Amino acid sequence: MLREISDLGFTHVELSHGIRIILVPGILRAVEEGMIQVSSTHNFCPLPAGVTQPAPNLFQPSVRERAGHEQWLRYTKRSLDLAAKVKAKVMVLHLGSVKFFWFPPSRKLHAYLKNVTGASTGDAKYLELLRKACLRLRENMLPAWDQVLASLDEIGAYALERGVILGCENREKFEELPLDDDFEAMFAALPATVPCGYWHDTGHAQIKQGLGLLQHREHLARYAPRALGFHLHDVNSLGKDHQTIGSGSVDFEMVSSYWRPEHLLTMELSPRVSTEDVALSKERIEALVAKRFR
Repeated sequence: MLREISDLGFTHVELSHGIRIILVPGILRAVEEGMIQVSSTHNFCPLPAGVTQPAPNLFQPSVRERAGHEQWLRYTKRSLDLAAKVKAKVMVLHLGSVKFFWFPPSRKLHAYLKNVTGASTGDAKYLELLRKACLRLRENMLPAWDQVLASLDEIGAYALERGVILGCENREKFEELPLDDDFEAMFAALPATVPCGYWHDTGHAQIKQGLGLLQHREHLARYAPRALGFHLHDVNSLGKDHQTIGSGSVDFEMVSSYWRPEHLLTMELSPRVSTEDVALSKERIEALVAKRFR
């Protein structure tokens, strides 16, 4: 796997949440032999034994039940151990979600856009549905959000000891945490013993823009000062992300204007993207890097 990536001209990789535990010995060997370097990892990496598919939300830091929290804590610590072993700077992680016993508030938003002929996120009816959905989410999120902050506080010292920074990623689903306005409050609430920063996912921000929840440029400008790195992928006309760079609606020229030399840039493409399009995506990102930093 890593040799194929190296042969495409990449010097660094992110080890993602699809890495089965049986792949770890080969990964460690490739790193030790200097075939590839690891810039970042993504919780949970490696996957728990018996899990064979990508599962970043298998356990969530927003879960208050003891058994679920202990599972999140256990596998997050194991992921931090591997990140430290491969000398990754950052471990990207998801921060859970708000659970609803009955219908989630996003249900009406998606139903309106899907079922109403000519529907738009600028429609007065949609905007009213959006207002009510956001209000319902805010009214129900506090227990889960408090648990997220407590979980990050609990894992912070462990990450600090291993020299790994936690990359808190913006999410694409309506009920996932943090809400897009809450990153600043989260960073302010966490003690200095929690090494963390913002991780920007271009596809997720673009999907949220398509739902009328944010403006991609404004969101990125707001959080760029705390950014550690980027997941770079495009979004097609059907709203599918992890597409070839430059093939969809993401304005990568705009995104690149917020890059800094210390940022980690990870192309996060679908397995369905062809080898040729991976190479094309690489060329397009490298051209933007060259333009940005002359």
